[in-house]
Formats: sequence, C-alpha cells, structure tokens
Amino acid sequence: MHELSIATSLVEALLEIAKKQAATKVLAVELRVGKLRLISLDQLRFSYEVLSKGTLLEGSRLTIEETPGFTRCPNCGFTKEFETGDASFHFALPTMKCPKCATDLKIEGGDECVITKVRIVLQSRPSEPRVRVGPM
Repeated sequence: MHELSIATSLVEALLEIAKKQAATKVLAVELRVGKLRLISLDQLRFSYEVLSKGTLLEGSRLTIEETPGFTRCPNCGFTKEFETGDASFHFALPTMKCPKCATDLKIEGGDECVITKVRIVLQSRPSEPRVRVGPM
C-alpha cells in the first residue's frame, strides 16, 4: 500500500507550501498521476483525507488527473500509448521494439506524480480574505 506513503509526502509538501505562503486554509489541490505509477486513486484519496484531518488541508478538495504513458522511438519518432495489460511492468520494464524500425522504444510520461495546482486562503486583514490559485 504505497498510496499511504505517497499521501504522506503529498500532505507534507502541501503543508510546507501553505506555511511558505502564510496560508490559513487549503481549499483545493490538483494532482497529476501517471498510470504507470500503479496507484489506486481511491486509496490515495482515502489516505489524503485521513492524513489531512486536523490540519490546514482538512476538508480540501483533491482532484486527480490520471495520465497515460507513451512509448517513443528515438530513431523514427513513432509514438504509441503504453498499454499496461498487467502490473508486471511495475517491477521491470520490458524491452519493446519499434514496429516500424525495430529500435528499442523509450517510455515517456505516465510515471509522474505532480502537484499541479493549489488553492489557498492567505492571511489578510479580517475584512478582506484573499485567495491564491495557481502552481506553487
């Protein structure tokens, strides 16, 4: 269950961002996760919810975009979505040959786990709350 350790790192990173920005509350978080990470998005959401309790993150909306992996031929430029089939590639990536020129294909993308946007409430005068949205 590596989702718990990923959620722990995510919460720690978000709390650090909130601290640096002098935030009083985190409202929403957007995350991009590649399919090749083999993360259960439901378990990640559950872990995030549990770990965020009692923090500035509690009640924040976590949105996750799952991205596919692609193979690319460095010789002829052929590209194709990486089809996972089973999880065996998680331990060792197979050597795949380009169907056009037989060069070894490279896997590009699909293995990321990136915070893409955070919406926070900044400290301000009591009469004018400020919200900051954007990449951190």
